[in-house]
Amino acid sequence: MDLDYFKLIDRIVDLNLDAKTITVEAQVPEKHTIFEGHFPGHPIMPGVLLTEAMAQTSGWLLIALTKFERMPFLAAIKEAKMRGFVSPGDLLSIEASLVHEGSGYAITAAKVRVGGKLRSEATITFGVVPFPHPDLRVHMDAMAAKIGFPLQALTHD
Repeated sequence: MDLDYFKLIDRIVDLNLDAKTITVEAQVPEKHTIFEGHFPGHPIMPGVLLTEAMAQTSGWLLIALTKFERMPFLAAIKEAKMRGFVSPGDLLSIEASLVHEGSGYAITAAKVRVGGKLRSEATITFGVVPFPHPDLRVHMDAMAAKIGFPLQALTHD
């Protein structure tokens, strides 16, 4: 997890295109300036970053389902719930599944767990469009390689 660059996914653990699900992992840094103010003496991961991690996880699922032909952009967050604290050093397991897609939009359900315990969940809506710029596609290809995106999954029919 690289909080400075909003790269909140470390690795893809499982991608199942048939079930339309993805599971990723992310290691919360032990130390970061964000924890100095959130909160002194009781550092916890901000809920907005947990929500972003769920959105990024969902985004990778949508990129996979469109076979890297379309890019998802966050459109709405519904029913976001923080169910427990996430602390520095925690290993996050983030799951997302496709709930609905069509007319240029997609809706996912996502959850964050730590040690098997639910910490956060949300329903997230995305606008899904062709990649708006070639540089973004190049960047996403590089990020896919970095997080272990299983390219062989794209050849599965």
